[in-house]
Amino acid sequence: MPYKQPISILLVIHTPDLQILLLERCDFAGAWQSVTGSCEANECLIDTAVRELFEETGLQVSADAVRDWQYASEFEIFTRWRHRYAPGVTHNTEHVFSVAVPSGSPVTISPREHTQYRWVSLPEAIEMVFSPSNAAALQQLPSRLA
Repeated sequence: MPYKQPISILLVIHTPDLQILLLERCDFAGAWQSVTGSCEANECLIDTAVRELFEETGLQVSADAVRDWQYASEFEIFTRWRHRYAPGVTHNTEHVFSVAVPSGSPVTISPREHTQYRWVSLPEAIEMVFSPSNAAALQQLPSRLA
């Protein structure tokens, strides 16, 4: 398997009334998150967001429906996941996006990646996510939609 690029997306999925979709990771019990994924070679970030949304939730949207925040953060890759990256790679740059979907949208999680999903309020989502960068993005969501 080729190494992952240290460039990824974080995609916050929400309804118009700010219910947030969170997914629990298979490889890290109790770790709730928004949709995340590594950018493939020569893939545009917006295409990564659309692809990961479909792969992880079964939700299909056009690239036009995804809001690019033009915001990224760098973080240290957890030791448990560093084997996925080339030797010596310790940090990842995560680009943030969001997408609004109708309330009641059917979700089909990828059992290879996630054990369950939940729709929760924005304050609950901020408390549930394990990643500080995910929590920061959720905190910014209302201002990004204004």
